[in-house]
Amino acid sequence: MAATNGTTAGFTVPGLELKEGREVARILQNRLYALNDLQLTLKHAHWNVVGRDFIGVHEMLDPQITLVRAMVDATAERIATLGVSPNGLPGQLVSEREWDDYAIGRAGTAEHLAALDVVYNGVVSSHREAIEKVGEIDPVTEDMLIGQTAELEQFQWFLRAHLEDPSGKLEHKEAKTEKSAAAHTKK
Repeated sequence: MAATNGTTAGFTVPGLELKEGREVARILQNRLYALNDLQLTLKHAHWNVVGRDFIGVHEMLDPQITLVRAMVDATAERIATLGVSPNGLPGQLVSEREWDDYAIGRAGTAEHLAALDVVYNGVVSSHREAIEKVGEIDPVTEDMLIGQTAELEQFQWFLRAHLEDPSGKLEHKEAKTEKSAAAHTKK
């Protein structure tokens, strides 16, 4: 299990074995890292987006940040409810995550949106993997993650609506990194 802060209780929620509660908490801790990283990344893009459509993109990101922060809180509180101490410390996030820092600084709206689309691909995919894993153990946690994933997918759609052409094509569709996605918007 990823380091949490060194404490676990001798209990979990009724209906789960202690081992099961700790496994669900372990899975959620990774989601907590991803959501914390996402809300910071979104705020970074909010501060650094420039150019055409600036105000629309700048203002579109604020509600996403607010809702992702609420997801962070719900996830941390679910971990605690399961009897494990959630870890929201930045050093632990950096040491445990499997992804690099967001690679875009001051850039145009299309560059940030394409890069954020790649970020959402990762977060949504890993949330879906977590849903599959916890669904076999804890339907309450599964339900929370399903709700979060639905919101994250809608946020991604908002971004993509700015980037797609009338036929629904995304120029950066094959991009695997934020930098390569952003580069596709400069063509």
